Amino acid sequence: MLYRKLGNTGIDASVIALGTWVMGGWMWGGADDKESIKAIHASLDNGINMLDTAPIYGFGRSEEVVGKAIKDRRDKVVLATKCGMRWDLQKGELYFHSDDDGIAGEDEAKRKVYKYLGPESIREEVENSLRRLQTDYIDLYQTHWQESTTPIAETMAELLTLKEEGKIRSIGVSNASVEQMKEYGEIASDQEKYSMFVRNIDENGNTDYCIDNNIAILAYSPLAQGLLTGKITSDRTFNKGDVRLNNPLFQPESLQKINSMLNDIKPIAEKHDVELTHLTLAWTFHRKGISHLLVGARNEKQAVENAKAGEVKLSEAEIKSIDDAFKMYFG
Repeated sequence: MLYRKLGNTGIDASVIALGTWVMGGWMWGGADDKESIKAIHASLDNGINMLDTAPIYGFGRSEEVVGKAIKDRRDKVVLATKCGMRWDLQKGELYFHSDDDGIAGEDEAKRKVYKYLGPESIREEVENSLRRLQTDYIDLYQTHWQESTTPIAETMAELLTLKEEGKIRSIGVSNASVEQMKEYGEIASDQEKYSMFVRNIDENGNTDYCIDNNIAILAYSPLAQGLLTGKITSDRTFNKGDVRLNNPLFQPESLQKINSMLNDIKPIAEKHDVELTHLTLAWTFHRKGISHLLVGARNEKQAVENAKAGEVKLSEAEIKSIDDAFKMYFG
């Protein structure tokens, strides 16, 4: 497993991290807690030491599962969670309506989810997260989504206080612009959506800003929610509440095109004796500025497979071949 420093913190974190959104069940068609715990243990046993979660993932469920899994292995974990999405407090910016399965219409919704980063809310959230995670400190605490009702200076002041108190070791942001990162000041990481299909941060300046300021880039959804594994065929169906259900990229014609592209780069995977999943992940963490990847796993087998990607080293020629294949199909 390849390890890299988590920005300016001095913390060594595995280049492949375990993302635990799926373990909350919400927006992923459900989850099995026992299988999730096995996936966490398998990740730790195979070199993955960073786990990323958030309160909103299953409305506390993901954090609780993570807490149960690591309670006797806390010293082996770089634990990351987030704040700023409230379903139990109607304050800040209304973001969406939700039921137990996923985002829902206003009439069907059981909850309203708000983006809110007020100091008193962050204080309450960190205490709730510490309780659910069964720990007394969080290694990386991130603002999940940015919002306009609270000045960033007030948010950052509270985060710095929590750091001084030892409740959090470092501060990160997620889904943030360069301008917002500049307002936050000294942060350790920026978590952004990034994959072959989503490269906005290369265009909007986030990548260059993070490189220049020694800020780690944590890429979430690097496999494009499973699209880039080669394992989702055109006849695949998705459960109610699954975030992929109505996504155009997951429609049969799109899946056929994607899998054709993946088939063209399969010889590179075979050369390294790995699966397409590993190749896609390796391509992603070889990208400029991308320091760590957040990869989900439902079970032990998927977690072990994910870990293997952290050992793949690609040549410049191989990276160019992958880039060329993508361009041929998607421009």
